[in-house]
Amino acid sequence: MTVVGFHASHEQIHPSALLDAVALAEDVGFTAAMCSDHFAPWSAAQGHSALAWAWLGAALERTSLPIGVVTAPGQRYHPAIVAQAAATLEAMHPGRHWVALGSGEHVNEHITGDPWPRKEVRDARLHECARIIQDLLAGEEVSHDGLVTVDRARLWTRPDPPPAVLAAAVSPAKAAAAAAWADGLITVNQPPEVLRDVLGAYRGAGGRGPTALQVHLSWAPDEDEALAIALDQWRANAPGPPLTWEAATVEELDQVGALVGEEEIREAVLVSGDLKQHAAWLQERADLGFDQLYLHHVGQDQRPFLDGFGEHVLPELEITAP
Repeated sequence: MTVVGFHASHEQIHPSALLDAVALAEDVGFTAAMCSDHFAPWSAAQGHSALAWAWLGAALERTSLPIGVVTAPGQRYHPAIVAQAAATLEAMHPGRHWVALGSGEHVNEHITGDPWPRKEVRDARLHECARIIQDLLAGEEVSHDGLVTVDRARLWTRPDPPPAVLAAAVSPAKAAAAAAWADGLITVNQPPEVLRDVLGAYRGAGGRGPTALQVHLSWAPDEDEALAIALDQWRANAPGPPLTWEAATVEELDQVGALVGEEEIREAVLVSGDLKQHAAWLQERADLGFDQLYLHHVGQDQRPFLDGFGEHVLPELEITAP
């Protein structure tokens, strides 16, 4: 059995509309949700990027779904603030919040004015931040001098048990490294053989907890419309890392996205006007061994997707609550 959740994309949708969408997702049968956490969108066509933490409080209050967030501590966010935010949400909504940690993207983090570190430095910083966040959530007073600095931090409002702290990883090597500290793993669309390797690396290294996959997809009743939606909204993301990690501005991402055609977008996004095809793709990914799938329709109008998947796709999958 697999949890099938709704992905709320702050880069693409006004937060009020996104709040309506997550409520509709619960109504049509999704059993969980997650959201992004960016300062800038991936392209000018997306046009939004609200503060995830403010929205999360409203979404947890509006629905009964468990809702997580993928965030990047260490530059834009101090890890003690991430710990405090996650602890507060979990204290108010016990058992319903988790946080996944990644090393971030330049387009979001450059706003601090600090230099953008090399990838190996970002990975080391992430590891430090994860330990700091988990120690704070466990009730410890934390001081730390390293790639980040913490001075006698302590969480005074702390849920027991604390929210899960997952790792966001896209490669087998990073998934295996995260197994040492993470309470679970989340990754994104890749070919099934790569996803199998990522999942196997995490479990093989002793990784515990749930494993989740964010699935980028585009659906419309007409195949050409589904493709047009994907090209308009997600072409800047199609090249994937390391380019999407290193681009400093939306304009840089759009320049690269302008070169992306149908073949490249279909590698990054599951594009089809056939709901049965989408159900088959999702079942294939669930069969790899993921405990949770989070569906991200890359269009800005979520209602047709939610109505269509609620009626025709979710019933084809063996869905459970977390």
